[in-house]
Amino acid sequence: MSEPLSAPLEVGFDYTRSLGSVLGRFATALRQRRITGVRGSDGRVHVPAIEYDPSTFQPLDELVDVGPEGTVLSWSWAPDPLEGQPLQHAFAWALVRLDGADTPLLHAVDAGSADGMRTGMRVRPRWTDEPCGSIRDITCFEPATGNAPQPPEAQPPEAPESDEPVTMLTTPIHLHYQHSASPEESRYLRGLAEGRLLGQRCPVCEKVYIPPRGSCPIDAVPTEEEVELPDTGIVTTFCIVNVPFLGQRIDPPYVAAYVLLDGADIPFLHLVLGCAAEDVRMGMRVRAAWKPREEWDTTLQNIDHFEPSGQPDAPFESYSHHL
Repeated sequence: MSEPLSAPLEVGFDYTRSLGSVLGRFATALRQRRITGVRGSDGRVHVPAIEYDPSTFQPLDELVDVGPEGTVLSWSWAPDPLEGQPLQHAFAWALVRLDGADTPLLHAVDAGSADGMRTGMRVRPRWTDEPCGSIRDITCFEPATGNAPQPPEAQPPEAPESDEPVTMLTTPIHLHYQHSASPEESRYLRGLAEGRLLGQRCPVCEKVYIPPRGSCPIDAVPTEEEVELPDTGIVTTFCIVNVPFLGQRIDPPYVAAYVLLDGADIPFLHLVLGCAAEDVRMGMRVRAAWKPREEWDTTLQNIDHFEPSGQPDAPFESYSHHL
């Protein structure tokens, strides 16, 4: 038996959110190299600023400048930083209670070594050279040397002057991991490299699943019988994509549709091209448009898209239970 396939898989996107009044002013202050908290109904100052009181659940609005120095309440040493973390050398994650605040802020502390970290130590922020209105405007915290002022070479440049409030925050998200396919999925993927579409049949209900699942979700038994399916089928449901987005490979409008292969009992999502988007319809008969053989790999992307086959539409009753 061939070994299951395994390959690195990367998922990435930019998460963008609107900040609202309280968090927007908190982010705007960070861009000005100031740290603010918000006062709650009991007089406590929360840092980072929060939008609603944790006791009364009422909206909060009174922002208060805090810090910039503070005290380490607890910490954990990170000897091997991960991608995307604030520093690329060993540092500490710490809960820092800033002067004037009643709740701690989680951030990195650059203490040089684990021996340089301790609970109760005084720290101050190290600001980035190009603040933008994000918690990352604080590169990290560093040990504060008493009340002595920082030397000129350690002072950050003046904060940028801008009357524009920060209203949006974009955070890049990246996941890197190794995906190992199941034996059934591996046979399906190797079949694609040969131009074959391989599903599996449940021995009890006799439904055919593609991509194969290894076991029937209805009867909970192994789906051991392999079934080769044709590259023709019908459109069950579809969506016309009209809105452009980051990373889009095709100019809209185009159609993403669920295609039910002939002989299969579950549809899969793919592109339907080769006709105007408004001409795609439920029940349309389609066939696979394969990429040139020299471009084939162990992926469903070997099928570039599906396109109309010219055959009469399938009656609704033939696919209504697959919607």
